[in-house]
Amino acid sequence: MTEYGYFLMAEEHEPAALVEQARMAEQAGFTALWISDHYHPWNEAQGQSSFVWSVIGALAQATSLPIQTAVTCPIRRIHPAIVAQAVATSAVLLEGRFRLGVGSGEALNEHVLGDRWPPPAIRLEMLEEAIAVMRQLFGGRKVSHHGKHYTVENARLYTVPEEPVPIDIAAFGSAAAALAGRVGDGFITMVPDAELVARFRRGSGAGGNSKPVRGGLKVCWGPDADEALRTAHRLWASEALPGQLLSLLPTPAHFEQACELVTPERVAQRVICGPDADAHIRALAAYAEAGFDTVYVNQIGPDQRGFFDFYRSKVLPQLAG
Repeated sequence: MTEYGYFLMAEEHEPAALVEQARMAEQAGFTALWISDHYHPWNEAQGQSSFVWSVIGALAQATSLPIQTAVTCPIRRIHPAIVAQAVATSAVLLEGRFRLGVGSGEALNEHVLGDRWPPPAIRLEMLEEAIAVMRQLFGGRKVSHHGKHYTVENARLYTVPEEPVPIDIAAFGSAAAALAGRVGDGFITMVPDAELVARFRRGSGAGGNSKPVRGGLKVCWGPDADEALRTAHRLWASEALPGQLLSLLPTPAHFEQACELVTPERVAQRVICGPDADAHIRALAAYAEAGFDTVYVNQIGPDQRGFFDFYRSKVLPQLAG
């Protein structure tokens, strides 16, 4: 049976607001949390970008829900040995309720130290090595690693959870889905694509059906559908950008320039806007039909309380039934 979680969007809300949204999500009946991991927002209108590991520490004290990053890129901006320490500490604070979501990243966040931004195939190669480094460190033993992309010398994590942290891999194409199947503990993708899910499960071998598949989508609830669409277009026109632009553009200003070409009508094709409960239910059900185990919903814009009231009374009970 598919579960439904809430997606905390750190690009759009300050840390205290994210913590309050987590409380409201639990009260509304959501059963899990995602939180984004960014250095920059996608545009200036979003206006936030807090350090995810600090926020997770606060969330650990505010909610009993499981939490996952969606997603962390451990290949460039932060060395995987340091990510491993942050992950292990988060898992201890959350008493086993933490999963790490990883992906090959976007230049928007990862170019900030001035390093070259590699092509997709190299980023996937780096991601696989980074995952191997982190898993060694999760064991709490001294690790030395001299690989193609990373070096670790005499490193040991002393604060580690009782069980290694599961690592789910995000993918939007066949090569990344194959990597997720081969080395991931689970799969993350943002579209209800049954074939991509099947590719992941085939790549996982005999145990593929037991690995969780998680997905997410944005909505913009509001009593006026036209106003909700204007909010979605103002804040998240990037949802409708095509191809590899999301991973290649380096600054919020570049995204704003690209999004000038995105019409409200194109955003409406990607984001459910307004108060029609059936439309929200259909969008979520598409993920369940494609074989997803958990679907995370993000509400665009400031009216978070209205969204949670709507989902508590109109949407989640229908999905449970």
